[in-house]
Amino acid sequence: MNTGTEYSTDGGGMAARSEADRVYARITRHLVPLLFLCYLAAFVNRNNIGLAKLQMQGALGFTDAVYGVAASAFFVGILLFELPSNLMLRRVGVRRTLLRIMVLWGVVAAATMFVRTPAQFYTLRFLLGAFEAGFFPGVVVYLTFWFPAERRAKVIALFMTAAAAAGLVTGPVSGWVLNSMGGVAGLGGWQWLMLLEGVPSVVLGVIAYRVLPEGPEQARWLSPDERRIVQQALGAPEGPHVAGHPLRAALREPCVYLLGFTTFSLGCATNLLIFWLPSIIEATGVTNLQHVGLYVVIPNLTGTIAMVWYGRRSDRRRERHVHFIVAVGAGIAGLCTMAVSHGALPGVMAGAIVATCGIASAYPVLWAIATRLLPRAAAAAGVALISSMGAASGVSSALFGAIRVRAGSLDPALYLVALALVAVVLLFACVIRPKAVEAALINQELRS
Repeated sequence: MNTGTEYSTDGGGMAARSEADRVYARITRHLVPLLFLCYLAAFVNRNNIGLAKLQMQGALGFTDAVYGVAASAFFVGILLFELPSNLMLRRVGVRRTLLRIMVLWGVVAAATMFVRTPAQFYTLRFLLGAFEAGFFPGVVVYLTFWFPAERRAKVIALFMTAAAAAGLVTGPVSGWVLNSMGGVAGLGGWQWLMLLEGVPSVVLGVIAYRVLPEGPEQARWLSPDERRIVQQALGAPEGPHVAGHPLRAALREPCVYLLGFTTFSLGCATNLLIFWLPSIIEATGVTNLQHVGLYVVIPNLTGTIAMVWYGRRSDRRRERHVHFIVAVGAGIAGLCTMAVSHGALPGVMAGAIVATCGIASAYPVLWAIATRLLPRAAAAAGVALISSMGAASGVSSALFGAIRVRAGSLDPALYLVALALVAVVLLFACVIRPKAVEAALINQELRS
């Protein structure tokens, strides 16, 4: 079974490993910073309504239920268009795909400043999801063109830190815009927020189109010897384009459905922490929007650090299973701590920090597992299907809004999501076990 380049312990093997490390450090420097910025822009545009909601409700008269439906509409768009977008990636390439996605989502994000009715709000959030669909799974597949299985958790973690780091922007920066720019040019603070955080996506899309190579063979900054090292590490000389029927191959893989449920459950936890944490913090008695934004930064910052450290640790130990279960367990503990705090700020913040660190750390390990389990012919469609099932968790935002309206707090939602994560732990403990993973890999090897 070929899972990457084998390295011996003699001098030649150590030298080869050292050279490969140097090449992959160079690849990381060329790819990850730009991909990080693109994903950061995506998350900022996706999540800025968490703080904007606190002004939009007063300015437009929207209820929590309207906000919840709008947040869910985004994920409906992703759910419907994620798979088609990723299948198109195989035909049109990564650069054109990112250009289309980022320019369109940037325009729609900025256009949200013109919203006046709930129907307009729902429509633009749906379009934002439809246009963003395919970005995350497309980048994950793109990284598999470069990085072998044993190197993926770290690089996916570096890329995904943008999701946690987005809180650093949507917290203090968004809070400042909301508080300071209201009334400028006759626009509300929330309108300036949509405009100022939408335009950078368009610019980044153009930059990505001009800078990113389609794969190692097109990277002018790699020498022929360095390209050969990458191809040997991948064990796939044919490159990123593989013959076959990717959708059919993906639909035949049981792991797609199991991992899909996992991403759905993690997505519910992520939505709760991203979209509703500002409201949970406000309910503890923090009324200044800038202060709310600063409090939101803390779990996002710790989650970013934890994600990078944990992904690096998983790669170094070459172990995924236990790492994933422990991370999800931390998420469960954090959510329950938030619930039992009953609106006390210290308990809410402690729980949010632990939950964010756990959920954020689980994602790169999960995607390292997924990209290793999926056969190469099914990778693009399989990752898109798994991501689409995760996107279906967006309906949870509407549920959380309804729960808050009926119960007066989000404590029941916190317990509900924690229960879903318990099911994920049981799934990995009883079904997706290390031996089962190895058996699946052997079956893939025999089929190929």
